[in-house]
Amino acid sequence: MKDLYIYYQVKQEHAQALEARVRALQARLAAASGVAPQLKRRPEAKDGLQTWMEIYPIVGEGFAEQLAAAAEEAGLLSLTAGARHTEVFMDLPPCA
Repeated sequence: MKDLYIYYQVKQEHAQALEARVRALQARLAAASGVAPQLKRRPEAKDGLQTWMEIYPIVGEGFAEQLAAAAEEAGLLSLTAGARHTEVFMDLPPCA
């Protein structure tokens, strides 16, 4: 199992509209997959831009593709300032 971290920037004037779309997308994905998504942002804005982070913990195979398709369908890129960047992390095995 892996965790997905998606980060991107959004202009402050688009933040409210984007938040509504992201929360709706996350609710649909949670209902369909059982994933418990999170939405975060840095406390400060810089040059009129906020940095946001979507977190999808403990996802299975194919979830990244499902998320990308859902983001495309929701039109998220029309409200972000640039691309969405995806990072994948996995747990380290415990020491023996």
